[in-house]
Amino acid sequence: MSPRPKTIAEIDTPAVLIDLDRAERNIARAQAAADAAGVKLRPHIKTHKLPYFAKKQVEAGAAGITCQKIGEAEVMADAGLTDIFLPYNIIGKAKLERLLALHRRVTLSVTADSATTVAGLAEMFTDASRPLKVLIECDTGAARCGVQTAEQALTLAKQIASAPGLTFGGLMTYPAAGAPEAAETWLADARDLLAKEGFACETVTSGGTPDMWRRQDAAIVTEYRPGTYIYMDRYQVEKGAASADDCALTVLATVVSAPTPTRAILDSGSKALSSDLLGLPDHGELVGIPGARVTALSEEHGKVELSGGARLAVGDRVRVLPDHACVVTNLFDEVYLISGDRVVDILPVAARGKLS
Repeated sequence: MSPRPKTIAEIDTPAVLIDLDRAERNIARAQAAADAAGVKLRPHIKTHKLPYFAKKQVEAGAAGITCQKIGEAEVMADAGLTDIFLPYNIIGKAKLERLLALHRRVTLSVTADSATTVAGLAEMFTDASRPLKVLIECDTGAARCGVQTAEQALTLAKQIASAPGLTFGGLMTYPAAGAPEAAETWLADARDLLAKEGFACETVTSGGTPDMWRRQDAAIVTEYRPGTYIYMDRYQVEKGAASADDCALTVLATVVSAPTPTRAILDSGSKALSSDLLGLPDHGELVGIPGARVTALSEEHGKVELSGGARLAVGDRVRVLPDHACVVTNLFDEVYLISGDRVVDILPVAARGKLS
């Protein structure tokens, strides 16, 4: 077994580096913004998938955590997290049985956007003394999941209220990036319609890191679920939500070929950097090397195009700032926590691959 690396120079590549100082600064900044706006923060752990950071987020003041899949939530519950929101339609007997077991361990809430989903929950959850909180997912413009009208939300609220083992918890959305005002108008209309029918929305929860810094003065949102904010990435920088100095996650890579003065090849391809572009023109940039961009990926090779006098040689070690940090996290078994050049810790990505 190789000795535990003490510095970045001793880490084999490819590897994920997490700048601990930046991540902790991002946690504190987001919590302060939420507190100032009077909004609860419920961070999405899909970005880091680490109980270590989930606990730090709660210690900083988060109301709880958000998980996308039951497997993620089970990992977090095993680690001692006690308040978990699953904004996902849970379908099928096997998953519902796992959800019930999780509900018996932690404070749990979920979402639904169809009568079929609510019916499945109602069949599995029958204990009126400890009902499962169910929020209604609303499509406020992102064109993914969600009821399409306020009237459909009302219909589902009535169905939830009629089930002894369920309780209506409010409204949830993941809005289209850059359009939070439209989402708030949609949610306000739905909230008001529900209120007329006697359904109070205890929680109105939204998400999305790019829009989390906007003023919340007129918002009806009571809770916010950002995920990427803890690490940030090129997409967040492009959207103005962060600067390069806020980005905590990079991929450490080695140049394995330099066939021409303007092309180099890294040992990090789609299995290390992801092919998720998020609308950006390339797959990443090399930190501290202006004019070096990762322009193409095969499975184990990352193609770097060099311009403006940038040069790389075989054996050079570089750090890649990826477009989308969340996807990169799920590609590695472990991450290296660093402070400066020092390795602080090595953590297994505990919720990696928990897709069900």
